[in-house]
Amino acid sequence: MATSTANLERERLLKLAEEYREKGYEVFFHPSLEDLPDFLKTYRPDMIVRRGEENVVIQVKSRSSLNSSSNQYLGNLAQAVERHPGWRFELVMTNPEDIMYSLKAEGSLQEHEIESQLQVVRQLTTQHPESAILYSWSLVEATLRLITEMEELSLEGFDPLYLVKQLATEGVISKAEYQLLMNALLLRNAIAHGFKTTELTQNSVYELIELTEQLLKTLHTGDEAG
Repeated sequence: MATSTANLERERLLKLAEEYREKGYEVFFHPSLEDLPDFLKTYRPDMIVRRGEENVVIQVKSRSSLNSSSNQYLGNLAQAVERHPGWRFELVMTNPEDIMYSLKAEGSLQEHEIESQLQVVRQLTTQHPESAILYSWSLVEATLRLITEMEELSLEGFDPLYLVKQLATEGVISKAEYQLLMNALLLRNAIAHGFKTTELTQNSVYELIELTEQLLKTLHTGDEAG
């Protein structure tokens, strides 16, 4: 599993490098110490791209490679980058819709991991709502899988659109929650596939974070009921 995760991340990184080159950026793939500015010497970003005064630090992750230590690292890296004008941090998730997940998958985030990572997302939101919506979507999706497991629902797959629709059909999430999730999924998909959207605001991310926290509470309600 670790190998396939690394391959997915590398493939996504190579594709990003090609996309940025086509847009006229200078690409530093796995930059060496000499390529890094002083404030990034203690980090090992996957890629840095530059065009004129614009500098982008890029980190590619798949959900199965996210854990408390990697998220602490990402949070520190994002903060280091955003302190410097002309620099921005971009967290890119590998295409989750192309992957089938098992409810018992070793890499699926658990409740305590989701809760701690939500704090990292909050930190990202003020400066980098695009990165934050990708990150927070991965957390809400992990939460929905935990709820599916708790409810003992039998699903044919874990494509996010299918997952949200089935949970709404089964009455596990409300119409309002369904609508918020669908809106967030549209924003997440637009950004994940390189499109701009004026509809994304900090509030969009905060709403998704708060919904994730509410959904996590239902796991405890289920425990008490059981």
